[in-house]
Amino acid sequence: MPPLPPRGLYVITDGPRDDLLDAVARALAGGARLVQYRDKTADAARRLAEARALKALCAAHGVPLIVNDDIALAQAAGADGVHLGEHDGSLAQARAQLGERAIIGVSCYDSLARARAAAAEGASYVAFGAFFPSPTKPRARRADPGLLRQSAALGVPRVAIGGITADNARPLVDAGADYLAVISAVFGAADIAAAARRLADLHPCQRASER
Repeated sequence: MPPLPPRGLYVITDGPRDDLLDAVARALAGGARLVQYRDKTADAARRLAEARALKALCAAHGVPLIVNDDIALAQAAGADGVHLGEHDGSLAQARAQLGERAIIGVSCYDSLARARAAAAEGASYVAFGAFFPSPTKPRARRADPGLLRQSAALGVPRVAIGGITADNARPLVDAGADYLAVISAVFGAADIAAAARRLADLHPCQRASER
């Protein structure tokens, strides 16, 4: 199981697409350090097959695969962890099912209190956002970059998400975001690898040898 990298680009897949594996491979070539499989459809067989294929692809690059929302799917696919929203099961349940080494991230939206609670319960990282209008979740709660600074003392990595692009992400990195989590800015780009590289390069301490 690859360890959680210290910082970098966190790509989140954008639902069913015929070129899913190729798209993720291009994002990895561009420097993605974490991959989340996000598919809200009810096609359980396809989702399991895709998650398993993505796990193999990510493992070949030494990059962890996280499954969005679904603890059971993460376990069945052998994924490296799960990302939990506020209605997706408890951190304790995820830890019990996936093991002590699993990467378990928690959406904290615009709430420092939720981030404190998640960190106290053993979350691997906390995620804040949306920081900008998001095409994926247009009605998402908006977060202030100050949350990234205020949460530094929690001692866990901080993820920034929501409408992030290479053009607007610098203030979030400067405020302390360890990861930039993106969907459209990478997977909606004509050149996925180049789009990923632009975002990955915003973390200057990320050496090319680590990608």
